[in-house]
Amino acid sequence: MNQLRWDPTLREWVAYATHRQDRTFLPPAEYCPLCPTKPGGFPTEVPRESYEIAVFENKFPSFAPDASIPDEPGSALAPTAPGRGLCEVVLYSDDHDATLATMSERRIRNLVWVWADRYEELGALDFVDYVFIFENKGEAIGVTLHHPHGQIYGYPFIPPRPAKELSAASEYRAKNEGRCLHCDLLSQEREDARRLLVEGEHFTAFIPFYAHFPYEVHVYSRRCAPSIADLGAEERRDLASVLKRLLVGYDSLFGFSLPYMMVMHQSPTDGENYEGIAHFHIEFYPPNRTADKLKYLAGSETGAGAFIVDVFPEVTAETLRGKIEGR
Repeated sequence: MNQLRWDPTLREWVAYATHRQDRTFLPPAEYCPLCPTKPGGFPTEVPRESYEIAVFENKFPSFAPDASIPDEPGSALAPTAPGRGLCEVVLYSDDHDATLATMSERRIRNLVWVWADRYEELGALDFVDYVFIFENKGEAIGVTLHHPHGQIYGYPFIPPRPAKELSAASEYRAKNEGRCLHCDLLSQEREDARRLLVEGEHFTAFIPFYAHFPYEVHVYSRRCAPSIADLGAEERRDLASVLKRLLVGYDSLFGFSLPYMMVMHQSPTDGENYEGIAHFHIEFYPPNRTADKLKYLAGSETGAGAFIVDVFPEVTAETLRGKIEGR
């Protein structure tokens, strides 16, 4: 059952997907459903002996293209709606022990093309208003499968965080003679330089002045491209290069494969014009504040929505920058 319920106090949808309670949870490596199916072996989601990159619909989706009208009608104050959308799984490699950081730059570049393809195809569906590409990595984040993979959600609405960001960018544009908020933020970070991590030809990685996590990193397109699909071939190549250098640096930071959430913010696909408002970028949220301490989203963060961080971005940027080679 995929269902939406409206929260009138925050003016946002909450999605319910009751079948996800039974999804696979941290199986032994030999029973990983995302590995290739070996001859005579455990049958997996990929019925072939090997693959490069694979994409398929999530077996336990948060949204479904055929979601029915909910039996629970709700009320005029708090209505319900079908949880109609699409959820895909993107397998980065058939190597169970790989991570994005350990993959070749060529493999990451191919993945960028796959992400762009899925953005275009899902965004063309009339019931998808926002294509959200993301990766949850590591048990500290709450992953249920260790195999290297990401996910793509085709939301039937614009999710709250991107919506808030787009609203801020729209207001900034209106008050500043058509200027792009993200272009100006990037220009400010490059001019300051203290929080810069990786400078590519077309992309820049930095810890933002207002980071919510100690080692939060944003990767901005130098050009004001609305979505990943708007990137040219050289921009996609450079994005792969910057991501590779950043991810290797992340794993060098504390000497282990760093957990993180990786999310992409880009133009909605609801048919509206977001030129000069949406600016494609990637955000990373690692939970570690030290090698053995996590940044928990506790009372202030969860209950008040107010983040409190224990260290300044200038300090963490200097530390992380020292772990990144060829930046």
